Formats: sequence, C-alpha cells, structure tokens
Amino acid sequence: MRWNEVEHLSAMNKRKSFVHNGVKPSKTPRTEGETHVQEEEAVHEEEEEDHSFSSSSTGDIGVIESITLKNFMSHHLLGPFEFGPNVNFIVGNNGSGKSAILTALIVGLGGKATTTNRGASLKGFVKYGESSADIKVKLKNRGTDPYKGEVYGDSICIEHRITSDGCRTCKIKSKTGHVVSTKKEELTAILDHFSIQVDNPVSILNQEMSKQFLHSKSEADKYKFFMKATLLEQMKRDYIHIKQTKAVTRDQVERQEECLKDLRQLFLQKKERYERLSPLDDMRQTLEDLKKKMAWCLVREKEWQVEQLKEQIEKEESECKHEEKLQLCQIKVSTAEKRLQDIQKKLCTVRQEQDCLLEESRKLKEEIKVKTKAQKNQEVVYFRAENKLKQLEKEQCLLQERIHKISHGGQRSLETEHTQHLNKISAYKKQLERLEGDSSALNQDIKDKQQALLKGREEYDKLSVEEKNIQVSLESKLKRRKQLMASRSNRLRRFGDHMPELLDSIDKAFAQGRFIKKPVGPIGACISLKDPSLAVAVESCIRGFMKTFCCDNYKDEKVLQGLMAPYFPKGSRPQIMVCPFTDRVYNLQNRGVHHPEFPSVLDSLNIENPVITNCLIDMRGVESILIIKEKACARKVLQGSRPPRNCREAFTAEGDQVFTHRYYTPENEVLVKYLGGDPEAEIRLVESEVENNQAQLSRFQLHLSSVKEDIQFLEEKLRSVIMASKKNQESINKVKASITELENIEETEAEDISSLEEDAQENEQKIESEKRNVKEAEDELTNHEKVLMNINQKYKDVKNKLEQLSDETEQLKEDQVKAEAECSKLDQTMKILEKKLKSHQENIQELRAELALKTEEAQDFEAKATEICPVRQRLDRSAKSIDAEITRLWQKISTQESSHGNKEQVIREYAEAHSNYKSKSSQLRDLKRFIDRLDNIMTDRQIRYKLLRRSLSVRCKLYFNDFMIKLQCCGSMMFDHNNETLSISVKPPGRENDTISDMRSLSGGERSFSTVCFILSLWEITESPFRCLDEFDVYMDMHNRRISMDLLLELSERQHLRQFIFITPQSTSNLPKSVHIKIHQLQDPEREPEEDVH
Repeated sequence: MRWNEVEHLSAMNKRKSFVHNGVKPSKTPRTEGETHVQEEEAVHEEEEEDHSFSSSSTGDIGVIESITLKNFMSHHLLGPFEFGPNVNFIVGNNGSGKSAILTALIVGLGGKATTTNRGASLKGFVKYGESSADIKVKLKNRGTDPYKGEVYGDSICIEHRITSDGCRTCKIKSKTGHVVSTKKEELTAILDHFSIQVDNPVSILNQEMSKQFLHSKSEADKYKFFMKATLLEQMKRDYIHIKQTKAVTRDQVERQEECLKDLRQLFLQKKERYERLSPLDDMRQTLEDLKKKMAWCLVREKEWQVEQLKEQIEKEESECKHEEKLQLCQIKVSTAEKRLQDIQKKLCTVRQEQDCLLEESRKLKEEIKVKTKAQKNQEVVYFRAENKLKQLEKEQCLLQERIHKISHGGQRSLETEHTQHLNKISAYKKQLERLEGDSSALNQDIKDKQQALLKGREEYDKLSVEEKNIQVSLESKLKRRKQLMASRSNRLRRFGDHMPELLDSIDKAFAQGRFIKKPVGPIGACISLKDPSLAVAVESCIRGFMKTFCCDNYKDEKVLQGLMAPYFPKGSRPQIMVCPFTDRVYNLQNRGVHHPEFPSVLDSLNIENPVITNCLIDMRGVESILIIKEKACARKVLQGSRPPRNCREAFTAEGDQVFTHRYYTPENEVLVKYLGGDPEAEIRLVESEVENNQAQLSRFQLHLSSVKEDIQFLEEKLRSVIMASKKNQESINKVKASITELENIEETEAEDISSLEEDAQENEQKIESEKRNVKEAEDELTNHEKVLMNINQKYKDVKNKLEQLSDETEQLKEDQVKAEAECSKLDQTMKILEKKLKSHQENIQELRAELALKTEEAQDFEAKATEICPVRQRLDRSAKSIDAEITRLWQKISTQESSHGNKEQVIREYAEAHSNYKSKSSQLRDLKRFIDRLDNIMTDRQIRYKLLRRSLSVRCKLYFNDFMIKLQCCGSMMFDHNNETLSISVKPPGRENDTISDMRSLSGGERSFSTVCFILSLWEITESPFRCLDEFDVYMDMHNRRISMDLLLELSERQHLRQFIFITPQSTSNLPKSVHIKIHQLQDPEREPEEDVH
C-alpha cells in the first residue's frame, strides 16, 4: 500500500535534517516516525548560547587523519599528508598540488567529478600516460559514538582507484588494513554517521564555487546557495515529495472505497443465499436406503457370475478333441519328416556320385585335349614324311627323264626342249597373274565376311548378356513369387525360405538355456510402417539390415551362427550385430533431426523393441535421415543454404538418396520386398512382372536364334571362301614352283649322264628310306586315333550318365520341395492345433483365475455391503432400476444444490465474503486515519520548517553583521523567503553614505573578505566535522587578509573540536605559533610538457 511509502518518505529526511543552530543531535536515534520537536524548539535559543557540542561530537569523530594521492591529475605522488585535529594550512605555489588535494578529498569521499568543478569525468583525473590513479583518505573513528568501532577500530581507511577508462573501485578498510567492504552503500552510511556532505559548499568550498558566488549577479542564486548550505532545500524537496505521495495515496483510497462497495454487495448476496438454504435430509435419507439395497444387489449379481463361471469351467474341461487332433497331426508330421529325410539322403548320394562323375569328366576332357594335341602333331609328322616322299619321287622321275633324253636325244632335241620350256614358262606366268588377281579378290571377300561376322557376334554377345539379365531377373521374380506364396501363411518367409525354421531353432535353443539372452531378429520382422507410402524410401535406407539379428554378447553370436549353418550357406547367412541389450532407447535430444514438415526414418517406423531401435541408430543412424517424397523438395532442403541440423542424408519416395553435395538414383526400380502390406497384391504384381519377363525373354530368344543362324551362314560362307583362297594359293605355289623348276632346268648346263645316274641311285635309296618313315608315321597316327576314339567314347558315356543323374537330381529336388511343402503345411497345422490347445488350456486357466477373482470380489462386495447395512436386504428390484432411482434422486439433489448451492460451500463463501468485507473496511478506515494524521503532521512540519528557516536566516544575518563590524564596514543581508531571494549590501569604510551598496562595487579583496564573512556566518549555523576553503585570500590585500585570518583562527579556536583546512598560495609567516595550527608546505614539482598546469 502507498501509506507505507509515505511513512518511509516522512523518515527519509532524518539523515540530512540535523539541527542547524549549533546543537547537533545524537546520531543513534534512527527509528521511524521520530519527530524533531526538540531540534526545532532550539531555533529560538539565543545566539550567545554556549557553542560546546554534545558528547558524541568530539574532535575524534569524522575528521581527516591523512590523505595520499598517486598518479592523480598531474602529480605522480602527493602525501601522505597527516592533518592536525584543528587548523591545517596547505601552502604552495601554483602547480604544487593544493587544489589537487581538495579535489581528491571530494572524489575520495564518493563525490562525483562534476562536484569538483575540475572535470566532467573521473578518467580526466588520471595522470597522463598512467593506467590508474589511487586516492587514500583516512578518517578518525574514536570517541563515544564511533561507526562500527568493533569492526573498523580507531580509524577508517577509504581507498579509491580510478582507471583510465573512467571506472572507479572502492575499498573500505579497518585500522589493521582488513578490507571490510567494497560497496558504495557502506561509504554512504559512514558519511551519514559523521554528517559529512561532500557536495555541500559549506563543508568544502573550492575556487570555482567561490568565483560563482562572487561574480553572481542574481539574488536568487545567493538564496539557493544559502538554502543548499543549510540543507533547507533538501528538506523542502522532501516535503514536496511527501505531499505528492499523499495526493496519490488519497486517490487510491477513493478507488478502494469503490471496491469496498462491490465487496459489500457481494457480502449481501452471499448472506441472502445462506439464509435461503432449504433442508434436503429426506431425499438424502432415501438415497442412503437405495444405496444399501444397491450394495446387496451387487452382491447377488457377483454370486450369480461365480455360478456361471463354475458351469463354464466344467464344460471346457470335458472337451478333449484338441488333444486327439494334435496327436494325429504329430504322427503325420513324423511320417512326412521321415520321407523328407529319405529324399535328402538319396539326393545327397546322387550329388556325391554326380561330383565324382564331374571330376572324371574333367579328367577325361583334359586327357582328350592332350591326346588330340598328340594326334595333330603326329598328323603333321605323317604329312611331312609323305610330302617329302612325293618330292623325292618327283625328282627321281625328272632325273630319269633327263638321263633318257641325254642318252637318246641330240642337240636338236635340246633346242626343241628349250623352246618348249620357254613356252611353258610364259604360259605359267600368265596363269600366275590370273591366279594372283583371284587371290586379291578372295582376300577382300574374306575381310568383308570377317567384318560382318564380327558384327554379328558382337550383336549376339550383347543380346546374350541382355537375355541373361532377363533370365536372372525372371529367376529372382520366380523366387520372390515363391517366397510370397509361402508368406501367405507365414510372413517370415519373406526373409528367407528357412527363416521360420531358424526362429523355431532359436526358441528351442533359448528354452534349453543355450543363450544368455534370446537373440532378436530379423529386424525387418520387428518393424512396421506408420505410412505405407514410405515403404520404398525406408527399404532403400535399411535394406541391408532387414535380415540382421541382434545378440547381447559374442557367446550368443557363436551359438546363433551354429543354428544358421543348416539353413543358410556360409556366404549368404544373415548379418549378426553384437550390442548389449537395454530396455531404454538412446537419448536423441541433441542427435536426432527434427523438421516441421518431413519425418525422419526413425519417426516413420513403429518399433516396440528398444534393442531394434538402438541397433538401427548405431548401424544406420536412422535418427538423422529424413524422408522427403518429392525430389525437388529433397534437393532444396538438403542442398540449400542451411540444411536441417543433425541431418546427414535423405531418401525420396522413389528410393533416391540425397546428400548435401551429392545425389544418387538407383539403376533399377526399387521394389518393396519386406515391408509390403498386402501379400496377395504383391503376388499379383510379381506374377504380372513374371509374365512380362517371360514374354520379353521369348522375344530375345527368337532374336538370338535369328542372329545365330545368320552367324552360322556367314561362317559357312567364310569357310568356303577361305578354302577357295587356300586352293588358289596352292595353285599359285605350284605355278611358281613349276616356273622355278623350268628356269632352273634352262640354267642348268648339260650334265654328265654318269653323275645323273649316281644321283638317281642315291635318290632311290632316299625314297626307300622315306617310305619306311611314312609307314611308321601312318602306324603311329592310327594308334593315336584309336586311343582318342576310346577316350571320346568314355567321355560320352560319362556325359550321358551325368545327364541321367541331373534328371534324377531335378526329380529329387521336386520331390524334396513337395515334401518340404507338406512338412511346412503339417507344421503350420500342428502349430495351429498347439495354439488352439494352448488357447483352450489358457482359457480354462483364465476362467479359473476369473472365478477366483469373482469369488474374491463377491466376498469383498458382501463385506462392503455388510459395512453399509449389516442385515441382508430383501430384493425385489434389479440393480439397473435401483441405479436409475439413485441417479434420479442424485440429479434432484444436485439441482436443488445448484439452485441454492452446496450447504458447506455456501457457508464457506459467506464466511469468506464477510471476512473480506470486514478486513477491507478496517484497512480503509486505518488508511484514512493515517492520511488525516499525516495532514496534521505536515501542517506542523511546514510551520516548524518556516520557523527554522527564519531562525537560520536571522542568525546568519547577525553573524554576518558582526564580521562586517570587525572589518569596519557596514553590511547587511536581506532575506525574501516568499520570492526566494537574498541580497547582500556592503559599504566599505568612508563610503557609508553611498547610495550603491552592491558587492559588485567592492574591490576583489573586499569581495573575497565579504565571501569569507558569509561563509563564516554559515559555519556558525551549520554542522560538519571538517571545513575546507580553497585560496580564500587570493584577491585580498594584506590588511583584509590579516583580518580574515584572525576571524578564521578565532572561529577555529571557539570550535576547537572541529577540523579546518585552508588552502592558500600566500605566505603563512605571520601566523601565530600554536599547537592547534599545522602548516603543510608543498614543493614545486618538476613539470612535464604534456601535463596540465593547476
């Protein structure tokens, strides 16, 4: 409330409103509401009253012991200056630091820079080139009323440090040097306790303030100076503030009166409701009776339910058809499994035999290659021997002809023969030219056909690759169709044909205690989609982990690998991840990606098991992968200026993978394999794709057959052309040989017949020898052909047997598939029967548990009913009708209570309204009384304030006149409190009759003396532990200075318990010798060029 603020403000001026008439009040009384009646009555005391002070105002309280300056203004170090308790003179030339000491005193006691009139900021007081300035002021704290004497001791040391950037820090230390506080509030409390006002010109009057007063032409300014010095101005501001606060408080009181009217109206309403309450006891009694009947009716219903459950349990226990069906199915399963095992054993035997035959076939094939190579080599040997024999026989014929011609012919026959040889050579050359032309044409034809054949083979290879891809795709689709057909009854077959059997093996192994913790998987079977349209994107992201299993430890992993071995080949086993199982999902607060529009992969999945969630987070980082259906939007989000936080990648609805700087599109269309919702729809889709692939494969096979026929035709043509080319080349070789032979014959000279006969005989021997070689080569070739024929026959027999075994294997595989399907079907049937039997048994157990629960409930209901009504009620109504009657009565009671209100609530609201109204009216009454009392106090305070102002102004005038008389001047002060003006008139000696008495007509020294007199007058009526004057005699002549000095010393002698500090540049040699006077002579410092001069 505002009256608390008023009380605080009424006590606010106690810190400053001390007695101004020479009697200082005690500093200990600071309680709220204290008045200064005794202080204000002292205004009327005579000015001849003794100037002695109270016991608390000794010379040991608040006076300055010493001051030390470091790096302050233009001085590196000043002090420490030890001040005396009474009169202190600081003497020195300009620049020696006199005014710096006074400025430091103001700043050191917490004053602002503007108060010193030496600068606008504290940083201007730091010596040029230095980072900080230090001020240390020590105040006395002795006497009967010290400030926290047990903490500070006999003195208080105030240390200030001012940095070059204008910051100020303060440390307040005890006599022992211990830092007691660094807060400004503590310094303010110390100054308040010692009645020190650093901003009061009466306490500290510097040069600038004195100049302003001397040169001021405004009487209002002089009046303000008087009001400020006597703190009357502060008292006036406080009274004005209290009046304003009181007016605001009165407005609030008026508003509170309006609120009080509302409270009274509310109170009257609550009172009226309280008086209008009507009794509802009859209806409540009827309601209680119905509740008793309802309790026993519920007991009856519970007992009936117990009987029904007993009958149902007897009926369920009498049925045994589920056990019979299960036993029959188990027999069928055993038979089917035995048949499957027989087929598998036979298939294993056939495969072993097939492997042996394949090895034998490989060996025979290698042997055929070796024997074929040997046969070819032998053919080469045979043909070489035969050709050599023919050559020798031909040479023998020529030799015989030569011998015959030489022996029977003459010279003429030789010429004739020469002519014939020339004609033959000419004919052979013409034939050679024709044959070479045919050879060029044949070679070009061979090149063309080889080029066409190469293109055909390339096309064939390309078509073969495409056909193979289609074949692989078709086989994959057929396998997928088979899996989907199998998954109609078991969804797990989507993850492999043997996945259900593997999971059954895991369950059995876990039941046997082989696992420490049961493995979890496959992952794809443990998750589901929140939005089926995101299936392609999710499968593209985690396709590699759909068949993955999770194990808690490496021992379980080893056991699981052993269980997988019979069902999956070594290279295609599902992946196993080992990580400790936990029942909590990882904390993803700062790891996961959060987008307002698009979900992460983790957000799009339903996962019940936290192990699966943690596995996908560890292996794939699904918490940081977004799903964005549109490609353009995905590029914009991830490859824009600012991708989402914690986002590594994203997937589109078509399976595209998007990174911040990359984009990948799958080569083939991504199909949903594991997370599809409707198996029948997928089967139809796969069958459609199988039909398309089969049609496409048929088209490719027809095209391949056509291309293959073209290739065979080109190969046949090429072979015929090559054979023609070879024959043509043989003819060319023969013609060239004939030409060479004829030319050799022409060039050969006539030989001796005896040498020819010798050559013929030698040649005959060679022929015989070569015939033997040909015979041996022919025999060896015949042997090689027989051996090769035998080996080829063996190879054909092995191939035939392999084909038979392959057919048998295919038949066994078909039988195995049928047997497996039959076993799987029987397994499913047995599982269904087991589930039914288990469900039947569980149903019986549930019924028994329910029976026990219902029995217990019936007993509880009976106990509660007994508590409500000990006597069992006779019931002629159902629970439903009783409940309807209870509801009707309850609604009726509620209606009555809603119209009149709940009795307890109405009473409580009435009491609250009455209490609020009474409390608020009491508070408002007290507040009005306080405001009226405050009006009386403020009226009395205003009267006392005016009396105090008049008393201070009268005493100031008397003291001023007294000081003027000592100067032999006529002086007077005229106060106009209404207009707030102060006029001072001074007439020097010999000019008493002048009409102009303004201080501006005086000389500088006379004005300075007048100022001193005015200050002394204010000193007589105000209080402060110390007073400071800066260069008070600077404009005085020696006469006025001596008189002023005498007045100051006389005042200091009268007020010997006060401390006086006078700063003067004049000599103090004419001062009287006294123990109360201490003179501080300052030395002229060495000045640097950039330093400021005082």
